[in-house]
Amino acid sequence: MKSRHNNYAFLFYDIADEFSEKGKYRVAKVFKICKKYLKHHQKSVFRGNITPANQKKLSHELKKVIDENLDFVTIIKVRNSGSFEEEVLGNDEKESESLFL
Repeated sequence: MKSRHNNYAFLFYDIADEFSEKGKYRVAKVFKICKKYLKHHQKSVFRGNITPANQKKLSHELKKVIDENLDFVTIIKVRNSGSFEEEVLGNDEKESESLFL
């Protein structure tokens, strides 16, 4: 079986109770971890090129920080440029990398 190599990913998160001390801590930690591997796109949205090895590291680090009963993190993996199209509505002046560099 041919191995699949992720070359682009979107990550979205929602950390519960961000106004408590524990929640603030988790939000900051999750943000910092995501920023190591992907580009910050908007609020709790990250995207960018990522290798399969780095995707595993990212998931592992996040699992150590989040509360799996309260928090939500999703990673959408785009496997090739032929199966994805991006449409931007509104102001797109924010510096962001293009999909599939």
